[in-house]
Amino acid sequence: MKKFTGSIKWLLVAAVLAVNLAVGARLYSQETAAAEAEKAGTDSPYEMYTLFSKVVEQVRANYVDGEKSTYQELIHGALNGMLQALDPHSQFMDEDAFKAMKEDTAGKFGGLGITIGIKDSVLTVIAPMEDTPAFRAGLLSGDKILEINGESTEGLSLEDAVKKLRGDPGTTVKVKIFRPRTQLVKEFELERAIINVPSIKDTRVLDGGIGYVRMLQFGEDTSADLQKALDELQSQKVRALVLDLRSNPGGLLTAAVEVAQKFLRRGSLIVFTRGRDNRLERAYRARASNTFPSVPMAVLINGYSASASEIVAGALQDNQRAILVGEKSFGKGSVQSVLPQDGGTAIRLTTAKYYTPSERVIHDNGIEPDIVVPMSVENWRNIILARNRAEETNGVHAVTADNEGWVAEDGMEPLPGLESDARVKQEEDVDLDNVADPQLERACDMLRGVLVFQKR
Repeated sequence: MKKFTGSIKWLLVAAVLAVNLAVGARLYSQETAAAEAEKAGTDSPYEMYTLFSKVVEQVRANYVDGEKSTYQELIHGALNGMLQALDPHSQFMDEDAFKAMKEDTAGKFGGLGITIGIKDSVLTVIAPMEDTPAFRAGLLSGDKILEINGESTEGLSLEDAVKKLRGDPGTTVKVKIFRPRTQLVKEFELERAIINVPSIKDTRVLDGGIGYVRMLQFGEDTSADLQKALDELQSQKVRALVLDLRSNPGGLLTAAVEVAQKFLRRGSLIVFTRGRDNRLERAYRARASNTFPSVPMAVLINGYSASASEIVAGALQDNQRAILVGEKSFGKGSVQSVLPQDGGTAIRLTTAKYYTPSERVIHDNGIEPDIVVPMSVENWRNIILARNRAEETNGVHAVTADNEGWVAEDGMEPLPGLESDARVKQEEDVDLDNVADPQLERACDMLRGVLVFQKR
């Protein structure tokens, strides 16, 4: 009887537990369902698609200019607006824009020869490419583009800005800029041309057996061009190396990896990316041992060294292969994946961010130099003039102080509301044979010191 009574007790306990579990499960499922319903209510694709289609039809039915309200115009505009709302680097590309993007990476295209980006919500010149219309006219890194052909660039996407700046070779475009360092406004009329972008511009040996290479961009031929330059320097038995990445707007990730691994040991981490939810997407390592002797090395950077330039600089700095000299870099370190769509279109979508080997985020932060050496805009202009004087002496068409106003700022007017004394004073009688480059000089001084120390 006791045994039977005990069994009854356990059955009652089991029944009560079953009821509690059932009630708990029902309450849990109700709470979960309520939470999911609330979440769906705030981010329901059905409701949003319904709203979108309703607005499209209302625009088609009522917008005053019917030719602008075709389904293609509206949908393409909506897609571009959606992606631009995410960040300045994501965009929708129609067939023409997608084709132009592919021409960019090939290193030859029609246009002005400037790399542009969105900085502080303003269309900005990252760098004018040397030997191009923009460079010869006198556009500078950091110039803010206010108008293109008389139309304001406020709210203009990168894609639309590129469309407006490009055109058939021989045609012209007017660009009005604001130069922050001088607080002046100027309008340029530029003639479009086929742009051939070299990777390496200047290779030479400086005093003390220090090799110098200036790199303009990272394209398909950059690795091979750099190898030729390094072979030339190696044949002259250089004892140290300066890699100049100032105002280099970047380019292809593959080129950046190939350049960095020329100076690093096999297996060295160059850069890695993290995507959504901070997931590790991919790590890029040196696939071969450094092809250039492990001589002391310095890398020059400034505020317009961007993208691939920052990857190389960060990799060499974190691997303790080079000392960085100059100013903090631009801070363009996000990954855009190009996803082809129907009809020859594509979207460029930010899918990850670049991290240096020491896990520093490049995007919006930039790369800090080990040795900070500020450079005034006047000093930088004089350096450019001196470079072009040297090229002109060698029979290369170049910019001169007489025809483009790098020094005089001719035609520049103060921004409305600013005092007239904001005008930069003209540098008179500049000795272009003896222009100081404090960043390069500081790098060379540092390398000479390292070489002396190594002898001890």
